[in-house]
Amino acid sequence: MPSKIIVLFFLISSFCSAQNANLANMYFERGDYVLAKSLYEQLYKKNDVRRDYFKRLLSCYQALENYEEATSLLIKHQKKFRDQTNLWVEIGYNFQLQGKTEEAEINYEKALKYIENDPYQGNVMGRAFEENHLTDYALRSYKRAMELNPQLNLDLNVAYLYGEKADIENMFDSYLNLVEKNEKYYATVQRYAGRFITDDSEDPNNVLFRKLVLKRLQKTPNNSWNKLLSWLFTQQKDYNKALVQEKALFKRNSENLFRIEELGDIAFYDNDYVTAQEAFSYVLENTKDQNSILNAHYYLLNVAIKTAVTKKEIQTVEEQFQELFTEYGRTFTTLDLQMAYADFLTFTKNKPEKAIVILKDALKETTSDYQHGNFKLKLGDVLVYTNRFNEALINYSQVQTDLKNSSLAQTARFKVAQTSYFKGDFKWALSQLKVLKKSTSQLIANDALELHLLISDNIIGDTLHTSLKMYAKADVLAYQNKTQAAIDTLNAVLKKFKGGAIEDETIYKQAELYTKIKKYNLAEGNYLQLIELDKTGILVDNSYFKLAELYQNNLNNRDKAKEMYQKIIFEFPNSIYLVEARKQFRKLRGDVLN
Repeated sequence: MPSKIIVLFFLISSFCSAQNANLANMYFERGDYVLAKSLYEQLYKKNDVRRDYFKRLLSCYQALENYEEATSLLIKHQKKFRDQTNLWVEIGYNFQLQGKTEEAEINYEKALKYIENDPYQGNVMGRAFEENHLTDYALRSYKRAMELNPQLNLDLNVAYLYGEKADIENMFDSYLNLVEKNEKYYATVQRYAGRFITDDSEDPNNVLFRKLVLKRLQKTPNNSWNKLLSWLFTQQKDYNKALVQEKALFKRNSENLFRIEELGDIAFYDNDYVTAQEAFSYVLENTKDQNSILNAHYYLLNVAIKTAVTKKEIQTVEEQFQELFTEYGRTFTTLDLQMAYADFLTFTKNKPEKAIVILKDALKETTSDYQHGNFKLKLGDVLVYTNRFNEALINYSQVQTDLKNSSLAQTARFKVAQTSYFKGDFKWALSQLKVLKKSTSQLIANDALELHLLISDNIIGDTLHTSLKMYAKADVLAYQNKTQAAIDTLNAVLKKFKGGAIEDETIYKQAELYTKIKKYNLAEGNYLQLIELDKTGILVDNSYFKLAELYQNNLNNRDKAKEMYQKIIFEFPNSIYLVEARKQFRKLRGDVLN
């Protein structure tokens, strides 16, 4: 029985200490140092081994300017724990807070002397200086320790401190020192340096980082330097430059082509078809792996589809598909190619019925729920193309049900909303879009918000929703690649509902379609009309950016392009196009740094 009482006593005592510690920490964090001091005095008295109790009690005394009590605590603690060499830093800092700079420096130097005899003390002293915001002394500690013992790796600490001082060059250099000592730190450097890198190749930090890495690459070839350059160029969307680095890496260590495939994928989805084609052509030239070969063909065919202009080029794509199916068959190994072919048949060759047959056959070959869901979505897309909206909705809804809470389910929900909008069921579309505005996928969330605004802005005051139904019809025609018919329908909307809420969206949509069929002057006229219509409208910065692209890429008017980019830079600081506008403006001005 007595033993049980003792155990119970210790349990209650431990619980009370924990409660007091939590309370003390809360008061301290809140800046209520009087109450915190009282509790830390009790905690320290019971357990003076706990460094956090000692340090917090000391900080409370100092915050309350009770320097005599702080000094008394330091003397008492140092007398009992003589091996805690970092106390010289605390003693020095206590002097500094009292304005006794000379005494403070004497104690700091005492602390630093310990490193001379034992470089491992560099980490101890460095942290003590850091805790007291003595950045320069902390740097001296870490750097001296590494000078005395090159095996010590404190560059991450050094880099962090240089970052605190906004000394970006030395910070980057310290991160690169990590890699120089051990290539395994590549990902760490990428993560930390990435906080200071933007997608603007002319940003001073980007330029500096590139120069520092190139300098090291020239001095000592190292895979990590190529990887870091490739990473930097990818952040800047300079995919062709990234590919040069990846090829160099592969030639040095030709184990696999995964990094080149990954870069080709990124370039493709960012519409850099030239780099994507070069990347996957390189893969084909250097692999015998069937999966890599089929993946490369998949992307190369998609590039060919995206860039095909003439009937001959389209026919060449058709022949390439058939050659691949002849060689590899229509089995589970070629499912990606079959999906790409169905898409090609529908949206390029206008043969949706043939695509539907292919997709239904392919569904039987799928080997996972996710793969099955992907084919269901594509089948739904083709059914929408043929105006079979209800059948499409069934397929999309099945994916939503079968793959709940997945990214594919969110895509399916958006397609349900979009298809409901196409068929004029605006109420149901809005209910789906309301959920999707909080989607974890930023792309889906943005698309959902855009469609939600379009619908909600144009059903107010129009019980029959006539204008929106006509606009949605044009949207369907555009989806079906019936571009001229879509433009004509939008013209009808503009005539019938001039001055209405739908007008600005209609002008903007029509401008996009004019650009698609290369009627650039008509597109220009629409964008200018939209700006004139409402200089504060939500589509104005979009219009300026689209105009800039037209002038730069299609109408050969660099001065006008610069003017449009400037409009965004100076008049729309919150525009999503700001970074790209700044980048393109500098490029046109001729001050791009290579």
